[in-house]
Parts: sequence; C-alpha cells; structure tokens
Amino acid sequence: MKPRISVLTLGVDDLERALIFYRDGLGLPTQGIIGTEFEHGAVAFFDLHAGMKLAIWNRKDLAHEAKVPLSPRSSSEFTIGHNVGSKEEVDQIMRQAGAAGAVITDPAHDAFWGGYSGHFLDLDGHLWEVVWNPEWGTEE
Repeated sequence: MKPRISVLTLGVDDLERALIFYRDGLGLPTQGIIGTEFEHGAVAFFDLHAGMKLAIWNRKDLAHEAKVPLSPRSSSEFTIGHNVGSKEEVDQIMRQAGAAGAVITDPAHDAFWGGYSGHFLDLDGHLWEVVWNPEWGTEE
C-alpha cells in the first residue's frame, strides 16, 4: 500500500442537510449530490487540497455497501484536521463553522504544544480540529 489517502467518506444521516453545511456553510466546492439513480448511490464529493476528496454518503447506504452493521455515531473515534496558516485563520474558520450550525466543543485557544487550535462537531457529530502549527507550513 502506498502512503496516500485520496477520499475521506463521512457517513451522514441527512445527505441534503450535510451538503448545505459543507457547501454553503463551510464553502467547500462541489457539484452537489450525484448517483441518485442508483439504490444506495446518492453521494456528494467536495474537492480538497492536492486532489483529495471529501465525500458525504448516507450512513445506512455506507453500511450496506461495506457490509457492516449500522452502528451508533461516535465523535471520539477520530478527528479531521484542518491546518491553516495563522491563529487568525483558526478564529475565522471556527466562527464560520459555528455560523453554519456546527457545535463548538473546544473554542480556539493556545495549545500546550505551542500551536493554536479549536474543535467543532459537524451536523452529524464528526469531530473537526482547526489548527495552526508553527512548525508546519501550509500550501495553497
């Protein structure tokens, strides 16, 4: 396996609501929901940095496709990290997420390790970290 991830798919309870959150609330580019002509196929893709895609797919359809039981949601399984170039950008994105309906679980603050970060839950409980790390650069 090569050390590369190209798509991160999030299971959501309401595909249309999640589309509005990510497209209109966070401003991620997308062509909208596609695949509605297929049973279990409706999905939306968002273009991220360096060819990476974020996908949202109904949790029931994802479980069906992967042949796994539909399990309860959990926000403590992983975080989705969004690294930015400054403390001010962390603050701006946290405000944007809150305005879009996200639950701010950890307001932006100076972190013990020297950076600056905050956490929010999207509409389906996925945990995001918005972070500025002075040791890491960001590519536009």
